[in-house]
Amino acid sequence: MSKIITIRRPDDWHVHFRDGSMLKSAVPFTADQFRRAIVMPNLVPPVTTVDAARAYRDRIRLAVPDGVDFEPLMTAYLTETIDADELTRGAEEGVFAAVKMYPAGATTNSDSGVTDLKKVRRVLERMQAIGLPLLLHGEVTDPEVDIFDREARFIEEKLIGLRADFPELKVVFEHATTKEAVDYVSSQYSHMGCTITPHHLVINRTDIFKGGIRPHLYCLPIAKREVHRKALRAAVTSGDKRFFLGTDTAPHPSHEKESDCGCAGIFSAPTAMQVYTQVFDEEGALDKLEAFASTNGPGFYGLAVNEGTVTLVREVADAPERIETSDGESIMVFRPDAGLNWRMTA
Repeated sequence: MSKIITIRRPDDWHVHFRDGSMLKSAVPFTADQFRRAIVMPNLVPPVTTVDAARAYRDRIRLAVPDGVDFEPLMTAYLTETIDADELTRGAEEGVFAAVKMYPAGATTNSDSGVTDLKKVRRVLERMQAIGLPLLLHGEVTDPEVDIFDREARFIEEKLIGLRADFPELKVVFEHATTKEAVDYVSSQYSHMGCTITPHHLVINRTDIFKGGIRPHLYCLPIAKREVHRKALRAAVTSGDKRFFLGTDTAPHPSHEKESDCGCAGIFSAPTAMQVYTQVFDEEGALDKLEAFASTNGPGFYGLAVNEGTVTLVREVADAPERIETSDGESIMVFRPDAGLNWRMTA
């Protein structure tokens, strides 16, 4: 078994940096591991204009440590009132790499999201015409639907129809958590991608309640049964170009995670590549890691692969349990119960 693996420098196609002191603390960890990252726009207020995206990008760039080569790729937040011309302008000026759709109420800061796809039809037509990808949080928000079934129901009730209406629209099914999502993406022959997180490859829904409620493993979409975790592992290690890396790293102050109504999100930026590598090692598929982490994503987005490389070494590694922001907030870092058996060296 290989003890050292070197791959092209990877990218993260789904991150949350938040803003303010949280952003300043989170950005360096992503920039340390990845060359580029797709930045989610669910701030308050959401990022819906070119000027807002530029300003947010500037704040991110200022948080990148000196000498680190990292580029944030910005997204627009799809609202029912967003201006299609603004999206066109953002794409033409190299500001918007994609547009993120949240079903209203699906997750953190999603209240400005979409209640009915019919209300954004004209915008989707424009995106299809100019080749601007749509990034989907794939869950229905009907309170009558069990939280563990919301992803599968989204595919049945929303995604199939969306793809039929806009067959040339580039779509990414973000942070897939179910076998149904894997099967659907695998059945699509063009214009379809899918990100999968490190934590959904490691935990299942039982882990959230192991030894008591573990709020730092609570995320949306929520972790599912073991059969789904196994399907995700099979997908990422298959070499299928439709699947690529997206951590969905999402920092929250520990006191908000541990409150009566804990926030959804897992902060994995400091350990992401170590965890992914460990998963591929466990599955006997280290030869497939570079495709998932470094080449499939750029292929979908029409970007060049990175020139640099990173090296990972199989040895017991340490990671911080928490990080602290400049204003004293504590953020818990995702670490598998079994520990980390790979270390990133460059």
